[in-house]
Amino acid sequence: MVDIRPGADREPLEYAMETRAILRFVRVPPQKARLVIDLIRGQDVEQALTIIRFTPKRAARVIEKVLRSAMANAQHNHGLRDVDRLFVKTVFVNQGPPWKRWVPRAMGRATPIRKPTSHITVVLDERPAS
Repeated sequence: MVDIRPGADREPLEYAMETRAILRFVRVPPQKARLVIDLIRGQDVEQALTIIRFTPKRAARVIEKVLRSAMANAQHNHGLRDVDRLFVKTVFVNQGPPWKRWVPRAMGRATPIRKPTSHITVVLDERPAS
Protein backbone atom coordinates (compact mmCIF):
# COMPACT_ATOMS: atom_id res chain seq x y z
CA MET A 1 0.00 0.00 0.00
CA VAL A 2 1.35 3.41 -0.97
CA ASP A 3 0.79 6.53 1.11
CA ILE A 4 -0.44 9.24 -1.27
CA ARG A 5 -0.79 12.06 1.25
CA PRO A 6 1.19 15.22 0.48
CA GLY A 7 4.56 15.16 2.20
CA ALA A 8 4.34 11.46 3.08
CA ASP A 9 7.68 10.76 1.40
CA ARG A 10 9.54 13.27 3.60
CA GLU A 11 11.38 12.41 6.79
CA PRO A 12 9.30 12.91 9.96
CA LEU A 13 10.05 16.11 11.81
CA GLU A 14 11.81 15.94 15.14
CA TYR A 15 9.28 15.87 17.97
CA ALA A 16 9.01 19.23 19.69
CA MET A 17 8.53 18.83 23.43
CA GLU A 18 6.19 21.50 24.71
CA THR A 19 4.60 21.38 28.13
CA ARG A 20 2.25 23.69 29.96
CA ALA A 21 0.76 24.40 33.34
CA ILE A 22 -2.39 26.44 33.95
CA LEU A 23 -3.56 27.91 37.22
CA ARG A 24 -7.10 29.23 37.13
CA PHE A 25 -9.17 31.46 39.41
CA VAL A 26 -6.17 32.70 41.41
CA ARG A 27 -6.83 35.78 43.59
CA VAL A 28 -4.25 38.06 41.97
CA PRO A 29 -5.24 40.96 39.71
CA PRO A 30 -4.17 40.27 36.10
CA GLN A 31 -2.55 43.68 35.72
CA LYS A 32 -0.26 43.03 38.71
CA ALA A 33 0.55 39.48 37.58
CA ARG A 34 1.53 40.76 34.12
CA LEU A 35 4.22 42.91 35.73
CA VAL A 36 5.91 39.73 36.96
CA ILE A 37 5.46 37.54 33.88
CA ASP A 38 6.97 40.19 31.64
CA LEU A 39 10.23 39.66 33.54
CA ILE A 40 10.51 35.93 32.75
CA ARG A 41 9.22 35.65 29.18
CA GLY A 42 11.84 33.95 26.99
CA GLN A 43 14.24 33.18 29.85
CA ASP A 44 15.74 29.81 30.78
CA VAL A 45 13.84 28.19 33.64
CA GLU A 46 16.70 28.47 36.13
CA GLN A 47 17.14 32.14 35.36
CA ALA A 48 13.37 32.68 35.50
CA LEU A 49 13.19 31.04 38.93
CA THR A 50 16.00 33.28 40.17
CA ILE A 51 14.26 36.39 38.86
CA ILE A 52 10.95 35.40 40.45
CA ARG A 53 12.57 34.50 43.77
CA PHE A 54 13.89 38.05 44.16
CA THR A 55 10.81 39.88 42.84
CA PRO A 56 9.00 41.64 45.70
CA LYS A 57 5.47 41.09 44.39
CA ARG A 58 2.74 38.88 45.80
CA ALA A 59 2.03 37.51 42.32
CA ALA A 60 5.61 36.21 42.08
CA ARG A 61 4.93 33.41 44.58
CA VAL A 62 1.96 32.19 42.55
CA ILE A 63 3.80 32.38 39.23
CA GLU A 64 6.74 30.47 40.73
CA LYS A 65 4.38 27.63 41.66
CA VAL A 66 2.98 27.51 38.11
CA LEU A 67 6.49 27.53 36.63
CA ARG A 68 7.61 24.69 38.91
CA SER A 69 4.45 22.77 37.97
CA ALA A 70 5.25 23.14 34.26
CA MET A 71 8.78 21.85 34.95
CA ALA A 72 7.36 18.84 36.79
CA ASN A 73 4.94 18.21 33.91
CA ALA A 74 7.89 18.16 31.50
CA GLN A 75 9.68 15.58 33.62
CA HIS A 76 6.65 13.39 34.27
CA ASN A 77 4.72 13.57 31.01
CA HIS A 78 7.63 13.71 28.54
CA GLY A 79 10.34 11.94 30.53
CA LEU A 80 12.68 14.91 30.27
CA ARG A 81 15.88 14.32 32.20
CA ASP A 82 17.75 17.59 31.59
CA VAL A 83 15.57 20.41 32.96
CA ASP A 84 18.31 22.96 32.22
CA ARG A 85 17.42 22.87 28.52
CA LEU A 86 13.90 24.21 29.17
CA PHE A 87 12.97 27.82 28.56
CA VAL A 88 9.79 29.86 29.02
CA LYS A 89 8.30 29.82 25.54
CA THR A 90 5.01 31.53 26.33
CA VAL A 91 3.55 32.95 29.52
CA PHE A 92 0.37 34.95 29.77
CA VAL A 93 -2.31 36.02 32.22
CA ASN A 94 -5.98 36.21 31.35
CA GLN A 95 -8.70 37.83 33.40
CA GLY A 96 -10.90 35.51 35.41
CA PRO A 97 -14.34 36.18 36.81
CA PRO A 98 -14.36 38.78 39.60
CA TRP A 99 -15.50 37.99 43.10
CA LYS A 100 -18.42 40.28 43.86
CA ARG A 101 -18.76 41.53 47.41
CA TRP A 102 -20.72 44.29 49.15
CA VAL A 103 -19.58 46.69 51.83
CA PRO A 104 -22.11 48.53 54.01
CA ARG A 105 -22.19 52.31 53.78
CA ALA A 106 -24.04 55.14 55.48
CA MET A 107 -27.86 55.36 55.65
CA GLY A 108 -28.43 51.70 54.81
CA ARG A 109 -26.71 51.77 51.45
CA ALA A 110 -24.18 49.27 50.12
CA THR A 111 -21.27 49.67 47.70
CA PRO A 112 -20.11 46.86 45.44
CA ILE A 113 -16.53 45.61 45.61
CA ARG A 114 -15.08 43.61 42.73
CA LYS A 115 -12.09 41.43 43.59
CA PRO A 116 -10.35 40.41 40.36
CA THR A 117 -9.08 36.88 39.61
CA SER A 118 -6.59 35.61 37.04
CA HIS A 119 -5.87 32.59 34.87
CA ILE A 120 -2.09 32.09 34.57
CA THR A 121 -0.61 29.91 31.79
CA VAL A 122 3.06 28.95 31.47
CA VAL A 123 4.32 27.07 28.39
CA LEU A 124 7.83 25.60 28.44
CA ASP A 125 9.79 24.26 25.50
CA GLU A 126 13.13 22.56 25.08
CA ARG A 127 16.02 24.43 23.50
CA PRO A 128 17.51 22.53 20.58
CA ALA A 129 20.79 20.82 21.38
CA SER A 130 23.65 22.78 19.90
